[in-house]
Amino acid sequence: MKYITYNAENRGTKDIGWLISKFSFSFSSYQNPVQKNFGLLHTFNDDVVKPSGGFGLHPHVNMEIISVMLAGKMNHKDNMGYSEVVEKDWVQIMSAGTGLKHEEHNIGDDDVQFLQIWIEPKLQNIAPRYQKRFFAKEDRKNRLQTIISNEEGTEHCWINQNAKLGLGWLEKGQSLNYDLNQQNKALYVFVLEGSLEVNGQIIERRDAIGIWETSRINFTAEQEAEFIVIEVPINH
Repeated sequence: MKYITYNAENRGTKDIGWLISKFSFSFSSYQNPVQKNFGLLHTFNDDVVKPSGGFGLHPHVNMEIISVMLAGKMNHKDNMGYSEVVEKDWVQIMSAGTGLKHEEHNIGDDDVQFLQIWIEPKLQNIAPRYQKRFFAKEDRKNRLQTIISNEEGTEHCWINQNAKLGLGWLEKGQSLNYDLNQQNKALYVFVLEGSLEVNGQIIERRDAIGIWETSRINFTAEQEAEFIVIEVPINH
């Protein structure tokens, strides 16, 4: 097994008042030559948007853009005709493809907290696509709940890449295993809350670990733990 750990305090920070972002990889004004990406995982931002703040209309091309809502209420509006509202435990994904424009704002009274995740696409210049789904927290208690997959289905969102994302919630002392295809696949694990042992490595709140060249990964909760796992190709 090969791995790399990412400590929370080493992330980049951007604070412009209405937006506070923690960057795991180079993004915007934060440029780190040794942390540009993890395989085809291009961006992993831990964002807080203050009430009335938001992102104005802006474009994307050929990128898979995922929002995992952790708290608050945010709208989504795009030039494909979608006008949606997402809250805690909702996940949305845009396959930008040939190009789209969208905006999103905090429309509630409390802070919005969400993960902004960008993954490079498998196919270039596909027709733009938007999807959202709700994932109840109780459905991932002591298990891994698939939220995004390259396989079509009614239980998760679809992504234009050989990738898979899951949310986990383990009670203290509980364990589960994850089987990984060693050929050109890697796993990025980010701990949202609590403390998690990942193949012998202790990962604390807001820390992460990237793993490759192994076929099985074990998760054991040192404390009650909530986490996200992202399986992506190492390269094209």
